[in-house]
Amino acid sequence: MELKDKIIVITGAASGIGRAMALRFAQDGPAHIVCADLNGSGAAETAKLVNGTGFEVNVAREVEIAGMIEKVESAIGPIDLFCSNAGILTPGGAEVPDEDWQRIWEVNVMAHVWAARHLVPLMKERGGGYLLNTASAAGLLNQVGSAPYGVTKHAAVGLAEWLAMTHGDDGIKVSVLCPQAVRTEMTRGHEDGVAAQDGMLEPEPVAEACVQAIRDETFLVLPHEEVLGYMRNKTENYDRWIGGMRKLNRVYGDKLT
Repeated sequence: MELKDKIIVITGAASGIGRAMALRFAQDGPAHIVCADLNGSGAAETAKLVNGTGFEVNVAREVEIAGMIEKVESAIGPIDLFCSNAGILTPGGAEVPDEDWQRIWEVNVMAHVWAARHLVPLMKERGGGYLLNTASAAGLLNQVGSAPYGVTKHAAVGLAEWLAMTHGDDGIKVSVLCPQAVRTEMTRGHEDGVAAQDGMLEPEPVAEACVQAIRDETFLVLPHEEVLGYMRNKTENYDRWIGGMRKLNRVYGDKLT
């Protein structure tokens, strides 16, 4: 899919990958870019940079996602590309309080579910559309130091797979973004963490990788090419891979705390 003349929505657009997406997408001449974020002023600032529209949206609430979709569809036009990009990181393991598990589940997983719930029927009716969901390499591998992040990102990848295999025949394309460390507010203070050992990318090349994936209609977006090799190692010998991850955990397990 080409971005020219398309109506695009990006969540988590106030900064980081979301803002980089908006700026990069704008270069291809879309009809309109909607920038959404819990940080309403940041979303408005990004929107101003791309002559778009800003929304203050808490993606942990279905009613707010649904309301934004309804407003965009009625006031701007049919959404061609929805980038469900917002995400959070919670360090720790099984001891993390239930309310924190619930919060990260809502943001990292249910936000994608709710976007699909309210958009897929509309896209099916008009013959197609595109969903770009931001997950993480942690959704393909795992996350040393954060069980909530690793678990929710696995779920996000699983949902994207399901949407792709179930609605591909409806003309709905799906891509899932799975980078390692990217220089954003989420990674601030974790520059020496395990995810950065292959290098910490700036948001701009990640956004460029998304543009290429959308153009080619490629499911898996891997700005860090090393991740594909790690995936192959994992499936080739799961026990050996677990052993390697244990070694990483001994070195980096407390880097998020």
